[in-house]
Amino acid sequence: MNPIFQKTRRLSNGVEMPILGYGVWLTEEKQAAESVRTAIEVGYRAIDTAEVYFNEAGVGEGIRNSGIPRDQLFVTTKVHNDSQGYDNCLRAFDISMKKLGMDYADLYLIHWPMRSTYVETWRALIRLYEEKRVRAIGVSNFHPHHIENIVKDSGVWPMVDQIEMHPRLVQPAVHDFCDAHDIAVTAYCPLMHGNLDLPLLADLGAKYGKSAAQVVLRWHIQHGNIIIPKTLKRERMISNAEILDFELTAEEMAAIDGLSNGTRYTDDPDNFPWDA
Repeated sequence: MNPIFQKTRRLSNGVEMPILGYGVWLTEEKQAAESVRTAIEVGYRAIDTAEVYFNEAGVGEGIRNSGIPRDQLFVTTKVHNDSQGYDNCLRAFDISMKKLGMDYADLYLIHWPMRSTYVETWRALIRLYEEKRVRAIGVSNFHPHHIENIVKDSGVWPMVDQIEMHPRLVQPAVHDFCDAHDIAVTAYCPLMHGNLDLPLLADLGAKYGKSAAQVVLRWHIQHGNIIIPKTLKRERMISNAEILDFELTAEEMAAIDGLSNGTRYTDDPDNFPWDA
């Protein structure tokens, strides 16, 4: 097995989280079952889903069909915006576990910082953690001020912040804040939805005999990010993991950082349309 699948990031509570996971955003139920089973066969041991992806049942099916014991996998899901609030979140977690066919999650995240409810939603996650129904808790799409608000209210820091991050959106302020507080950064949309046709990435790919996608994923790893690339193709699942046999120089890392221009493929957490 590719050794990258054994590499982990130790979270602030001591839980080991794989640095390379498999994402299933916009994957319908049946496809999710098939692709998750394939990803696990390839070697992936971390799967990232969410309530709003509407494929938790498929993910659970794919995991069961893989034949790999549950305790050898790291499963993340997230509470959706419509399910936020203390009691709503607890109910939503129960529903997610039923769909997944599991009695615990390895990581449970608040999907977006809904202004009126994210603080009390965080209290619900703390309860689930204290009850040992989740091994780790965190947030997604949170800026530093959102994190400061939940910590001010609860005294409990998130273990993970899952953010959109890629060469066009480096987000150094969020990344530096998380580093300073031992919050692991998971980069979603790590490959910019395939918008990789950039001369710098092509040049570096040619230098190292790698694809542009492999160059970008290596850049993420060297930044200390956990990554959850999505693909339905087995060959790309394999190639996305073949990133340990080369290393970008400091100058090359800085050059890729310099591609950042604020491009987002999802919404800005401080200005998204469903949080009126």
